Amino acid sequence: MNREKIRYLLKNELFRDLSESDMQELDRITAMTTCEPGRIFYAPGETGEVFFLLKKGRVQIYRLSPEGKKLVIATLEAGTLFGEMALVGQGMYNTFAEAVEPCILCAMSRRDVEMLIARFPKVGLRFLEVMGQRLTEAERRLEGLAFKSIPAQLAALLLQLARDNCVEGYTHQQLAEMIGTYRETVTQILDDFKAQGLIEIGRKQIEIRDARRLRELAEE
Repeated sequence: MNREKIRYLLKNELFRDLSESDMQELDRITAMTTCEPGRIFYAPGETGEVFFLLKKGRVQIYRLSPEGKKLVIATLEAGTLFGEMALVGQGMYNTFAEAVEPCILCAMSRRDVEMLIARFPKVGLRFLEVMGQRLTEAERRLEGLAFKSIPAQLAALLLQLARDNCVEGYTHQQLAEMIGTYRETVTQILDDFKAQGLIEIGRKQIEIRDARRLRELAEE
């Protein structure tokens, strides 16, 4: 039995009620793997047969326009899951999932997840909670893209990504892809925010100096 994997799975909200024997079965049907940045886990048109739990790293879920422009739907942090839509009848993926950092993750086949949900209905309910949260977030982002200015969207994104008033690990290009604009536009707006004393910019790091004013901008 892989003790490290079991400890990680026990920390996941999906499996909090499972017993030790249940966790041994979960250990049997899951595989822990590592990958480097750039790994594509799935792409549009592929059949959804694998479900992933992200232990370490970051994964982007995105779409490409006919012109090849990337629009990031979500950036997933450690402790989250992806590939879940294929488990509820969506037989084909309509997005890309790509590692943007070195990742450690657990993978389960669709068949094994279906067996797990049939055996433990509470796990199925938590899957539904996760998907509901994803839909709510997608609606919020669509509203922002439709009705808010690019500076307002960027201010909201910085606040969302910040940990202890610091946004780390994101390039200007990645920020641009998350709000559907161009890198040059993001760079110019960040420079404007810096000139106003709202942020300080470092290498792959943005320190928030005036969160109150950023929140005001995000609501404009």
